[in-house]
Amino acid sequence: MMHWKHGFFRAMAIMTVLTGVTISTSVAQVVPGSGYKVDGVGDDFEDPDWSYIPNWPKSSQNLDNNVRYDLGESKNGRWYESTYRGQPDIVKRVDTPPGGLPGSKGSLFLKTRFSGIPDMITRKQQQDDLLANVNGVTGAIPVSNSPSVVVRVYLPPWEQWEQRTGATFGFRADCEGTMTKKETKNGLFGPRVKETVKQDAYWPGFFIQYNCKRDSQNKEDSALVLIRSDELGRDLFGPYITQTGWWTFGMSFTPDGRVHYYASPGVDRLTQADYITSQSPYGARTNQFVTFFFNVVNPDDGQTWSTGWIVDDPEVYVLRKWW
Repeated sequence: MMHWKHGFFRAMAIMTVLTGVTISTSVAQVVPGSGYKVDGVGDDFEDPDWSYIPNWPKSSQNLDNNVRYDLGESKNGRWYESTYRGQPDIVKRVDTPPGGLPGSKGSLFLKTRFSGIPDMITRKQQQDDLLANVNGVTGAIPVSNSPSVVVRVYLPPWEQWEQRTGATFGFRADCEGTMTKKETKNGLFGPRVKETVKQDAYWPGFFIQYNCKRDSQNKEDSALVLIRSDELGRDLFGPYITQTGWWTFGMSFTPDGRVHYYASPGVDRLTQADYITSQSPYGARTNQFVTFFFNVVNPDDGQTWSTGWIVDDPEVYVLRKWW
């Protein structure tokens, strides 16, 4: 099997030719999972009685400005439905697939079919979200504490994926940052640049894109990790994935306002060798880490189920305790 880093540098070369975007290869400051684990957030899904109460119908504020209370939430209070998009149709505890964390018996399964507006089919690609309750437990974590988040993700055998080339799963963070918007206006004495500085939310993270051999020119099934994003909001090419199974993903957020991305096959702790890139997504200087969440994507045609995704042991860490 080709190590993913070879695929990563190949993808980086292709991306540079096609888009002119390059990925920073500078050394990141904090490996995700470093420091102190934050208690009370994340989950290990080991409780046999773990359950999720969906409180249908789901929200779809992004499409019709409709937030449908009460929101879905897990029995243990650690997960809840997004008001913006709504939750996946299936959220349940399952047995941990082979090759997972040693001793792990339970993981979280996510799958969706009706990802748009309840009782309506949009026939467009939509996504559902499941949010971790970090902010409700700790409050937003300032980047002065160098927070990081790590999760293990199980990629099922290719024949179990939704047979469509495109984004299928996301692991992302909810952050607040300082953004500078530049606007050129014509004045009496010629063009002038006006800068507006504001605090705003943004959502850096990873997407997994499936490259399906059934509907493309690919000779074999594969996947591509996309990094969201560079300073202009463009997705970057990360590692190619040619073999399914467990992967570990992580992000860290440091006092310089940058986001650092790591990924590695397997469930071992991340190390500096798993570093991908450091970015200032959308040109933002990150101030606070608010929470993290998962996206599940499908075409919302009323018939096609998304790929079934399994995640395990999402954890939040800080280098410096603030409590």
